[in-house]
Amino acid sequence: MENNIDIDYLRLSLTDRCNLNCIYCTPLERSRFLSRDEVLSYEEMVRAVSIFVKAGVRKLRLTGGEPLIRKDITSLIEMFKRIGALEEIAMTTNGVYLKGLAGALKEAGLDRVNISIDSLKKEKFKSITGFDHLDDVWAGIKASLRAGFNPVKLNVILMKGINDDEALDFVRLTFELPVIVRFIEYFPTNKRSLELSGALIKTQVLKERITGHFGAIEKISGVKGNGPAEYYKLRDSEGAIGFISGSSANFCGSCNRVRLDCAGRICPCLFSGPTCDIKPLLRGTQSDEELFKYVLGVFSMKSKFRKNISKGRQLEMSSIGG
Repeated sequence: MENNIDIDYLRLSLTDRCNLNCIYCTPLERSRFLSRDEVLSYEEMVRAVSIFVKAGVRKLRLTGGEPLIRKDITSLIEMFKRIGALEEIAMTTNGVYLKGLAGALKEAGLDRVNISIDSLKKEKFKSITGFDHLDDVWAGIKASLRAGFNPVKLNVILMKGINDDEALDFVRLTFELPVIVRFIEYFPTNKRSLELSGALIKTQVLKERITGHFGAIEKISGVKGNGPAEYYKLRDSEGAIGFISGSSANFCGSCNRVRLDCAGRICPCLFSGPTCDIKPLLRGTQSDEELFKYVLGVFSMKSKFRKNISKGRQLEMSSIGG
């Protein structure tokens, strides 16, 4: 039995920890991190995902924190792959560890990878992330292309006065490589990120800048993905560009996803916060059928949050993975 609320996409955070400290997220400034006992085991994650799949989920994205800091990550992907009904397993990563893992991840069953990268300049990359890892990320991008991930998407948050001068440089990458560069509108999610509230560059402004330099962009369809991005192609480019307009557009009504964090807390909506906790059920005596009914109940909450969005809620994006 599947749900009838068109939810087919689960974003699963594998950890609340990260090896970068990006200025809009600042995970290293959190007051505390989850202990080992608080985090779901791999077996518990796989059981939970299998229940979500029974309820209708067909696409799984692994997030963090930074998912690649988890040990033996390829074994976990193999475990997810054996669930069977999943049509796609994807991952969002900062790419620091991809160079040495891309091939093994692909072989284990990972289908797609999104890599977050907000600057192509070493000093600026360090100032945004807190670490000098641009060369590692770039090597990870190349390794992902060699491994055969298709498409490889690069997630870029442009911020006024910080890295917006690189917008056209990112677009130029699509002429050099078969990548999809996705520009994501900035929006603050907690008190720490409110300091950058003036950094927003709206999609329409960015589109005008791009077309003013490169010429017309043609809207395209058929790009693999589960989110609200709109995709475009420039003439003679190998790759494409995408725009995610979370600040200037409202796509909540068409949202097809729920989120499960590494501690077992479920967010029917990004701005709902964690409303349910499946961990006690996973560690208790409940049967899979009882867990299944519980997940369907979570799905039924989705329509309520679609109508009552509270974007003032404080979020830790490093815990729930965006």
